[in-house]
Amino acid sequence: MQRYFTDQLPDENGCLVISGDDYKHIVRVMRMSEGDRVITVTGPEQVFESEIISIEDSSLQVKVQKQLTETSELPVHVTIAHGLPKGDKLEYVIQKATELGMVSLKPFSAERSIVKWDQKKGKKKAERWNKIAKEAAEQSHRSVIPVISEPISTKQLGSSFHEYDAIMMAYEEDAKTGETSNFAAFLNGLTPGSNILAVIGPEGGFSEQEAEQLLEAGAVSCGLGPRILRTETAPLYILAAISYHFELMR
Repeated sequence: MQRYFTDQLPDENGCLVISGDDYKHIVRVMRMSEGDRVITVTGPEQVFESEIISIEDSSLQVKVQKQLTETSELPVHVTIAHGLPKGDKLEYVIQKATELGMVSLKPFSAERSIVKWDQKKGKKKAERWNKIAKEAAEQSHRSVIPVISEPISTKQLGSSFHEYDAIMMAYEEDAKTGETSNFAAFLNGLTPGSNILAVIGPEGGFSEQEAEQLLEAGAVSCGLGPRILRTETAPLYILAAISYHFELMR
């Protein structure tokens, strides 16, 4: 059953209106008609099976039939902080990390980021990132759309560490020296409900100065196994490991 997020809440009769891109997807792509059912998400833990009761030229109306209580969200809240990478790599990370349970993403301009943030085009790009997150959340049957922020500086990132219960930094230098225990210990120290920040550098990794700043701010440096991962692979490795630790091993 197709899933759609909406900012609306059902009225007193349990009805709500769907328009815009979601309307077009339902009517023109999925070719649904009155009587068909969709899943509507109006907020965290507000997931409903709804029936299409009328279709107009630019909108349709659905009526809630029952609330769905099963959740697909990770037991911990994972934010990814990602050094700005080249090309469309960040779009790939947003899509796949959403599928794997990320709750938010904070891009940041690292010393070795080749891409420089264009403020003039920034708003439009951030809108595209959030649209990618929404579509991935619908596809993977999430009940939360990850929030994708506009890029910040490394210094601003370090200043936000107090918002989290635990912070890890994926550091390729640790992998080169054979460090294998920090990430496992980091996971073992977490409890359900924890707010976690995972920090990943751009293609060139972190400079020594950046790594020192992040460690001084409270991050735990972790190797991700014996292989050196690409910048777009590292967050997916981290999320998969967290899912295995909290969902498959319990």
